[in-house]
Amino acid sequence: MVDFNLTEEQQRLRDLARDFAQREIAPVAVELDREQKFSQAIVDKYFEIGLLHSVVPEEYGGGGLSSLEGCVVAEELGAACAGVASYLGANHLGLTPLLIAGSPELKKELLPKHCAAPHLAAFCLTEPGAGSDAASMRSTATRDGDEFVINGTKHFITNGGVASLYSVFASEDLTAGHRGISCFMVPANTPGVSHGKKEDKMGQRAADTREVIFENVRVPARYRLGKGRDGFKIAMMTLDDSRAGVGAAAVGIARASLEAAVAYAKQRVQFGKPIAELQGIQFMLADMAMRVEAARLLVWQAAYRHDQGLRNTKESAIAKCFAGDTAMQVSTDAVQVLGGYGYMKDYPVEKYMRDAKLHQIYEGTNQIQRLVIANELLR
Repeated sequence: MVDFNLTEEQQRLRDLARDFAQREIAPVAVELDREQKFSQAIVDKYFEIGLLHSVVPEEYGGGGLSSLEGCVVAEELGAACAGVASYLGANHLGLTPLLIAGSPELKKELLPKHCAAPHLAAFCLTEPGAGSDAASMRSTATRDGDEFVINGTKHFITNGGVASLYSVFASEDLTAGHRGISCFMVPANTPGVSHGKKEDKMGQRAADTREVIFENVRVPARYRLGKGRDGFKIAMMTLDDSRAGVGAAAVGIARASLEAAVAYAKQRVQFGKPIAELQGIQFMLADMAMRVEAARLLVWQAAYRHDQGLRNTKESAIAKCFAGDTAMQVSTDAVQVLGGYGYMKDYPVEKYMRDAKLHQIYEGTNQIQRLVIANELLR
């Protein structure tokens, strides 16, 4: 039987996340955006309430939350500040390859230490010349006895300058395309790891986004995940897992945009009455609400399938794509409802609109999501 209700425990989790987001993140969101400022204080407090490593299994020191529960939390973070949501969520993204393909011994070596403190992880896949076409990456990993030597530059990496642990994709054989790619766990303090400049972004400016540079970085051979040369598969499995959470954060932006538009429409008077009484505005708000509700259900479906151990490639792509497009559409409509005020930084909707755009780009552009969906239909 289909049940759309959260359990009492999940409702408490949602309330915990909402209280934290509105108390610790929302009041400083404008400042963090204006100054492009990463806040370690938020990371520390998020760790203190037990949510930073919440999706890591309890046996390794995490909270053991399901994918659906992670989405409930991500929506609340996205509604408060998408930039903060992205760097807190990127911790999960960076750890997922290890959770999927790490040996039991490597998980025991790396995860408890990471989860014992307010550490962040980062996912290093994208390169200057390899975005949507990840298989064309030029980073290399060369075997040298019991070690691998990694060289290359990763681009647009969330948490690039603040992470303590990286999941890094590099090719053992550039002539083999995606079949030559492996994935490695690389501690940030490994000699040869450095960072580029902090990117000056249009939106989600609170997140630390940089190049991460690997110059003759040596890691133990046991830090290679999976069987070796199956890194492309690990990356795709990771994205199948994470896209529901990305979609959930987009739902948060859309929900916050709708709430702001409704509140403004009720108090803004034109032609002698609140604009909420104008049918044109009512139809806009109704369309916005429909998209928010639909996006949330698609996100929950993708997460549910993951939690049930079912393949969710199509569902996660649909959820991420639809939720990202929804965040962009609803935030744009919110700006329109507020009119000239919506274009001003005195009101939050212009930030929602700037933040929303990245949800159509990162973790696979929405054009790539449509290709994934089509491929799944035509398999």
